[in-house]
Amino acid sequence: MTTNLKNRTTARDEILSAVKVITQERQAKSFKLEEVLILMKSQETTYKESTIRTHITSRCCANSPNHHGSVYNDYERIGKGLYRLI
Repeated sequence: MTTNLKNRTTARDEILSAVKVITQERQAKSFKLEEVLILMKSQETTYKESTIRTHITSRCCANSPNHHGSVYNDYERIGKGLYRLI
């Protein structure tokens, strides 16, 4: 996937998009971190695995400690490696 800087999405946007694809037919809207990593890699994301992990487990997780300047309440952790789209 070639990304033009003008059209480049943020890591958060790409992750949310991947999560929505994964959970679209799931009633509980739950997903595993590994599912997101696999899907984004197959879509040739330009973001590092560590960036994706940080966004899901910390920066965008409502029930994790706040260690970042900007945080979002996109997901909640419901188990080890298991999250739910809020």
